Amino acid sequence: MGFLLAKSYAVVAALLCVLLPCHAKLSTKFYAKTCPNVEAIVRAVMAPAVAAEPRMGASIIRLFFHDCFVNGCDASILLDDTPTFTGEKNAGANANSVRGYEVIDDIKTRVEAACKATVSCADIVALAARDAVNLLRGPTWKVPLGRKDSRAASQSAANVNLPGPGSSAASLVAAFGAKGLSAREMTALSGAHTVGRARCLFFRGRIYGEPNINATFAAARQRTCPQAGGDGNLAPFDDQTPDTFDNAYYANLLAQRGLMHSDQELFNGGSQDALVRKYSGNAKIFAGDFTKAMVKMGGLLPAAGTPTEVRLNCRMLN
Repeated sequence: MGFLLAKSYAVVAALLCVLLPCHAKLSTKFYAKTCPNVEAIVRAVMAPAVAAEPRMGASIIRLFFHDCFVNGCDASILLDDTPTFTGEKNAGANANSVRGYEVIDDIKTRVEAACKATVSCADIVALAARDAVNLLRGPTWKVPLGRKDSRAASQSAANVNLPGPGSSAASLVAAFGAKGLSAREMTALSGAHTVGRARCLFFRGRIYGEPNINATFAAARQRTCPQAGGDGNLAPFDDQTPDTFDNAYYANLLAQRGLMHSDQELFNGGSQDALVRKYSGNAKIFAGDFTKAMVKMGGLLPAAGTPTEVRLNCRMLN
């Protein structure tokens, strides 16, 4: 009788999480009993994926950011469009840009095999982002877990909330501030651009039309990013150590070698200049600030009342 009551309670609790907010406090030990090997499983998929293509590490970090900045870290970005459902994958900042979905699918398949209907896709993305940084020779940190997956998505919110490559310093501070993140945290998180690539479409205006750019750097970028055509041609954010997570991004800004307008805005006679100089000269301070900011951003949760669940397939609702 007691077993039946406990089982019935668990079913009711699960249903309530679909209908009502279930914002349990995140904990680094959330799966200690229910899925103790989850972090090892995530790492076992991420390590070969990043080794085969270092850019994938940067893509997973970006996936996490684009998820968290739209109604919280709820894996809404992973939902596919259907004839009756419009997700976030085709929002302006995501379409033909955000990648890594297949890596998350692979992790989810393996996690489900080990711990059925237990670990959320949102937690998988958070763990994968941490491992991506570390596998690119960056810092590591303990990831608080216990997120749930949203049963909703908002393409319109994605179009509004995600800062674009032409953002000014003031608009970046405002966008991050709207999420409860300080200007310092914004500048630290921007350091993720020490790895990864950007499409010509997003930096063409800077390399052909902005005065605060190193001439040699601009000429090098122009060789693969013509004034017309080649929108999808890629260039590294950091052409010094493009696949190493370090503080070279900030040294590049000091030398006016920021790839996108929004990058160079962090060092352009404004409020973040001193911090950029500090990060450029002290990799330890940058790493510490970055990890703290990642944990804080990872704590952004869906609004109260958002229907949630633990998805069995990250691309679709249960």
